[in-house]
Amino acid sequence: MSTAATEIFESHRHHLFGVAYRMLSSVVEAEDAVQETWIRWDGADQAVIDNPRAWLTTVVSRISVDRHRSAQKRRESYVGPWLPEPLLVDDRDPADQAALADTLSLAFLTLLERLDPIERAAFLLREVFGESYADVAAAIDRTEPACRQIVHRAKERIDPDRPVRFEPGEAEERRLVDSFLAAAIGGDIEALHEVLCDDVVIWSDGGAAQRAARRPILGVERAAVFLTGIVRRGRQLTDSVVLDHVRVNGDPGISAVVDGSLFFVMAFELDPAGVRAVRIVLNPEKLDHLR
Repeated sequence: MSTAATEIFESHRHHLFGVAYRMLSSVVEAEDAVQETWIRWDGADQAVIDNPRAWLTTVVSRISVDRHRSAQKRRESYVGPWLPEPLLVDDRDPADQAALADTLSLAFLTLLERLDPIERAAFLLREVFGESYADVAAAIDRTEPACRQIVHRAKERIDPDRPVRFEPGEAEERRLVDSFLAAAIGGDIEALHEVLCDDVVIWSDGGAAQRAARRPILGVERAAVFLTGIVRRGRQLTDSVVLDHVRVNGDPGISAVVDGSLFFVMAFELDPAGVRAVRIVLNPEKLDHLR
């Protein structure tokens, strides 16, 4: 392949990964989809491709639709709550597309699970990446009028519960997370009540490999007891725990390394009143790419 063709592909790699990851909610699967797109680009007659970005977007979208269909079948037998594979990314980095940050959160990606693969592709391409209906139609192999209907139906299913991102600023984010950690580690139920919203929800995804709550933990009372219980059980097993502040899919979070190995990644969804939701990914298979 020529240097020019390679440079064209690399100039669109970030975009292609963004499409694939939002389609598949998996870093590993998204990277595989991008690699497969590269193979097809390498074998194509590039001289007849007028718009490389549109061509590459169509290819990665179709690959992602096929992979999502397979993933849906696997998720039907998933043990406990399912959460997306976390991506550690700072949406304040100028190199990242800050305008797309709210579509990267674990909350938004989980919401997308309501859509079938074709609906998801059409919705993302049109509403998130701003593709024309002509390009959306080419990507999912539908007519433009059909695409408009698909996107409209998808918005009806997504928009009522689409999370509104609250960005309090770095200092306030840090204060909330530090207060949460201090209260949880100290077993201070009262302090947790102060930092958690009354209707807080906790999801913990351990899959079949790691012990986790099999249902969401609802409400501040149950959440506080659950969190202090986790810390207490952890201390019974080991004293070697290292916690770090990270940004999980653009949201504030923490990572926990236990005995030298990444044990979980936790993401916080914030609200003016405090922590509105906590999502904890413990499934080792979803953390492998971060190790």
